[in-house]
Amino acid sequence: MVQRQLPNPAELLELMSFKKPELNGRKRRLESALTVADLRVIAKRRTPKAAFDYTDGAAEGELSLARARQAFEDIEFHPDILRPAAVVDTSVQILGGPSALPFGIAPTGFTRLMQTEGESAGAAAAGAAGIPFTLSTLGTTSIEDVKAANPGGRNWFQLYVMRDREISYGLVQRAAAAGFDTLQFTVDTPVAGARLRDKRNGFSIPPQLTVGTIVNAIPRPWWWYDFLTTPKLEFASLSTTGGTVGELLNAAMDPTISYDDLAVIRDLWPGKIVVKGVQNVADSVRLIDAGVDGIILSNHGGRQLDRAPVPFHLLPKVVREVGKDATVMIDTGIMNGADIVAALALGAKFTLIGRAYLYGLMAGGRQGVDRTIQILRTEIERTMQLLGVATIAELEPRHVTQLTRLQPLSDPAPTRTPARARGTSTKA
Repeated sequence: MVQRQLPNPAELLELMSFKKPELNGRKRRLESALTVADLRVIAKRRTPKAAFDYTDGAAEGELSLARARQAFEDIEFHPDILRPAAVVDTSVQILGGPSALPFGIAPTGFTRLMQTEGESAGAAAAGAAGIPFTLSTLGTTSIEDVKAANPGGRNWFQLYVMRDREISYGLVQRAAAAGFDTLQFTVDTPVAGARLRDKRNGFSIPPQLTVGTIVNAIPRPWWWYDFLTTPKLEFASLSTTGGTVGELLNAAMDPTISYDDLAVIRDLWPGKIVVKGVQNVADSVRLIDAGVDGIILSNHGGRQLDRAPVPFHLLPKVVREVGKDATVMIDTGIMNGADIVAALALGAKFTLIGRAYLYGLMAGGRQGVDRTIQILRTEIERTMQLLGVATIAELEPRHVTQLTRLQPLSDPAPTRTPARARGTSTKA
């Protein structure tokens, strides 16, 4: 028989405590975000549709992006028991320098369009966290201003090879002069991918006002206030600024880019050089054999060739062929610290986040980027502790199984060097 009594107010007070209300709206909404997916929800609510869709979308049917994210969900971890990891060390050495976490911020274009603090917020947050920040050729903050925002941290520069080669050479020289230590030579954008969300939204640089954009802006006055009261939105490194994303890319990019261009850029660049956008084993082997400092397995966040290979699926095959000592990095589809841990276990030396960083930026500017990094750090540490590993170096392929949904009906034919590419210089 349960004995009942009247509640004792003093005892009730001991069991309850009232949380002090947070009056700062930005801090309140960021603290409510427990995952990057939560930040995405906030970002979508606070950002006009065209700008949000530019960030969130991918090419054509967006299959490459969906498959990349699914690949990270389709893993099984294998933890060790009775292996204490009360304190974990998430730091790594990458491309000749330290990073406090095994990820950096990937290059993103038009960043001040998403939120007016743009690349400066990303660079400052990266510097505070002790991780690298990468500035895009299509960035909306200058090389020099990024350096000013992150004066003591590691800054990397992502390079597109332009039709006018002198523009690219000039950017390389400016980045070197500003102390950027790594160059990402990007190879997966000879022409623009078909980003259908942008076409349907009439997305352009600078944004063009229509009845639809005005209606969409009404519940988001803060975005328009920032946009209209801050410096003009334009590319910081390029003079051409008008048109749709596809038009801008097609006008600037050169589909004739080759190994010879890589050789020229390598001669110009004094620091580390990595090739971004590698999507098969044969190219990975050729680049490592040619002596580049690293490669980034990437399908450009699914924004170029739809149905492209999933970098996370490609990772173990590439590491097996190029050797575990080669610097192989990966991006595309990373939304959780567990994704990063899985990639490291399968041989990646480092990872890069793009959309995850931008969701935080749109949700709350610099503080939102800080929150993204904090969320991912917590998820990485917790996943490592649950696996029973105290350092990144302890992660091994045995800790992860990639579960399969998509399997080829047969093995593809052996890769052959195209006839028109035979005999070309492999100097890199």
